[in-house]
Amino acid sequence: MAARKPISLLKEQDNFADTWPNEPDRFNESHVDDFLLWCVKQNSSDITIQTDRPAYNEIHGVLYPGLFRNIDAADMAVFLAKIYGPEALARLASGKDLDVSYEIRPDRYTRIRFRVNITAILSRGRDSAQITMRVLPSEPPTMKDLKIEQEIIDAWAPRQGLVIVTGPTGSGKTTLLAAGNRLLLERPGGCGKMLTYEAPIEYVYDTIKSPRSLVSQSEIPRHLPNFAHGVRNALRRKPEIILVGESRDRETINASIEASQTGHAVYTTTHTTGVSSTIQRLLSTYDMAEREERAIALMETIRLIVTQALVPRVGGGRVGVREWMKFPEDVREKLMDMHFTEWPNEIQRMINQYGQTMQRSAEIVFEAGTIDRRHYLLLSSSTGAGGA
Repeated sequence: MAARKPISLLKEQDNFADTWPNEPDRFNESHVDDFLLWCVKQNSSDITIQTDRPAYNEIHGVLYPGLFRNIDAADMAVFLAKIYGPEALARLASGKDLDVSYEIRPDRYTRIRFRVNITAILSRGRDSAQITMRVLPSEPPTMKDLKIEQEIIDAWAPRQGLVIVTGPTGSGKTTLLAAGNRLLLERPGGCGKMLTYEAPIEYVYDTIKSPRSLVSQSEIPRHLPNFAHGVRNALRRKPEIILVGESRDRETINASIEASQTGHAVYTTTHTTGVSSTIQRLLSTYDMAEREERAIALMETIRLIVTQALVPRVGGGRVGVREWMKFPEDVREKLMDMHFTEWPNEIQRMINQYGQTMQRSAEIVFEAGTIDRRHYLLLSSSTGAGGA
């Protein structure tokens, strides 16, 4: 069998000088972090590692090979064990995709963090895997960085009650929540004890100076089995603020409402588009027999709904466009005086007075030349004046 040429020589022949210069003939766990750190230094926003292909860096929206040779099954097993653990292959074989965070500490003062998804795929007729790693900023952005409207900022910190951030997958809900957490932490008096339950943990707050605050982050399901369990856990720990990564089932929604009713400020997300459709979506998780009772409980606690979409910016990048509505006491009382099935239409009428529709927000950024006409029309029709 012919001897394998050194990788350095192969790179020279194929002009692959931009791939990782320390690429080994065979990966072991000691190579994984070194390779990922090299990718970060190349300004990669996303790293994709897939069986039978070289690893790829996404830099400014374009994929570039990070390795010369293809990842084989043995290499993939090393990446999976290092990033997730020895049970990764068994979990993938059971039909589950895996969402985790991963962290590298190159020195005692530096943390490089990734949001990771691992999904089973078929490659060349064999069961394989793809690892997608999003490089996370070292600290959460500010509301000013995200150009969040002042009306949202002013309504962000109720003494108690429910704040809901909504939008489809990839619309920046987690980033907006992280910016909101930073806002709370950086208040002159801090925010007391903040507990977060996330899947996975994306942003950390180590670099935020807030001597009157204490942040504790738990990852679902690594530290606790589910979000509902997380909220019940929080109620035993006397927090001022609870962040629930996602309210996607009846049990979690119930727990979030209960926490709001007992004097806590609760922040959570759902996968809806529009203020009124968020209310409808939350109530649809209940049986008809209990829906009216739960509707009243929800309306008693709700303080702010923000729905966000990320759309391409003219000239590159993306911009957040938001619909929102505040729920002060007079609004909640008016809605509770009518049957909950009438709420969507009433909210449609009230949103311009107590917030802003997606249509109006899209019009503002379109007139400023920030987005093109096609995306303006898509946003205007996606929620209408705030509906589904």
